[in-house]
Amino acid sequence: MLFGKGPKADRLTTGQQAEDSVLAYLQAQGLALVQRNYRCRGGEIDLIMRDGGTIVFVEVRFRSDLRFGGALASVDFHKQARLIHAASHFLATKRIDRPTRFDVAAVSPDQGKLAIQWIKDAFQAG
Repeated sequence: MLFGKGPKADRLTTGQQAEDSVLAYLQAQGLALVQRNYRCRGGEIDLIMRDGGTIVFVEVRFRSDLRFGGALASVDFHKQARLIHAASHFLATKRIDRPTRFDVAAVSPDQGKLAIQWIKDAFQAG
C-alpha cells in the first residue's frame, strides 16, 4: 500500500496530492490562492483563487479510471448546485462583490505523473 492504511486513506492522500498539484499549476498560470477547502452547510469548494479581479471557484476532480466519463463528467448538475451554494455563501460571508467564475481541474494519472486538464468557466451559476 502506497499512502496509508486502506482504500479510504489512499483516496484521501491521492485527492490531496491532486489538489496540491492543481494549486501549484494554477499559481504558475498567475492565479493567487484566496482560500483552500472552504466548507459550509451544503457544500465545499476545493480552491478559491483570484485571477486578476475575478474570484475563481475551482473544483478538483481526480479519476484514475475513465470508463465512466472521467473527472469532468463527474461534475453533474447536483455537484454544480452544491458548488454554487458554497460560492454564494463564501461571497456573502466575506462581503465580496467581484466577478466570479467556476473552473474544473480534471486530474488523471499519465505515465507516472498527474495530468491536469483545466477547464475555465466550466459552468454558470443560474
